[in-house]
Amino acid sequence: MAASGSTKVVIAALVGNGLIAVTKFAASVYTGSSAMVSEGIHSVVDTCNQALLLYGIHRSNRPADKMHPFGYAREIYFWAFIVAILIFAVGAGVSIYEGGRKLLKPTPVHDAFINYIVLGLAFVFEAGAWWMALREFTRVKGALGYFEAMRRSKDPALFTVLFEDTAAMLGIVVAFAGIWLGQVTGLVWMDSAASIVIGVILAVAAALLAYECKGLLVGESASDDVVESIRALIESHSTGATVNEFLTMQLGPDDVLVTISLDFAGSLSAGDVERHVSEMERKIKATHPEVKRVFIEAQSFAAHVEQLSPGSKVEEG
Repeated sequence: MAASGSTKVVIAALVGNGLIAVTKFAASVYTGSSAMVSEGIHSVVDTCNQALLLYGIHRSNRPADKMHPFGYAREIYFWAFIVAILIFAVGAGVSIYEGGRKLLKPTPVHDAFINYIVLGLAFVFEAGAWWMALREFTRVKGALGYFEAMRRSKDPALFTVLFEDTAAMLGIVVAFAGIWLGQVTGLVWMDSAASIVIGVILAVAAALLAYECKGLLVGESASDDVVESIRALIESHSTGATVNEFLTMQLGPDDVLVTISLDFAGSLSAGDVERHVSEMERKIKATHPEVKRVFIEAQSFAAHVEQLSPGSKVEEG
């Protein structure tokens, strides 16, 4: 998806979570609710996370330089991974700690009606940010199902906001239920238990985010649709050449690296090979603007196999 779409989604989530965090903490201080403290911490963590994502988007847009000849696009993956760690360490950890501390010495919640109002408003704000992220995600996912599209997504800013806002809405529902059950049943520990459940929700969301970001950090290929499309373009322009190797790597949400090794027919002249290589590169980039670099190598199939064999020696030079 376009970077501008991700940026708008992240900014909307940042503003909403910042306002929600202040309101939740004010309500927790006034009512003494442990679940509201956890929800306030959750919103603070989400606000910081969105700030980190914006910073990551800004950093990833820097042009290539001598030290980083392929650019900085993958930096957004690093910051998204940091966000997952923060959700787990701060959001989940503090929520579970706060819930456990209050569970040992439970205190009644006062003026619970204020909590209900705050949680209701927070849910509306979170749902608005979630809807923006979902609408943008729906626009780019194509025919894929939501879970499959999220698994294949190369834009961590977008699916991170979706994960966070989904966890936030679940947390609000749990906080509301914990406070309400505590009031109805007289079991004051219900509020503390809700805080622990919120922490568990955050831990699960953090684990899923970390798993998705890990693959992008290590290095994933481009999406299957892009790979198959480029392969078809190669075959249509290779004039009977054998594809020795075709590799792609996703360097950023809108940055793909393509490397191709081809065994051209021996009847072609050097000029013909150069012309076909230039045509392939031009058509690949025109069809897929996200492909920023294409490296095409003319190499015999036998030499390619020999180079890949375990006992082969590569001369340095």
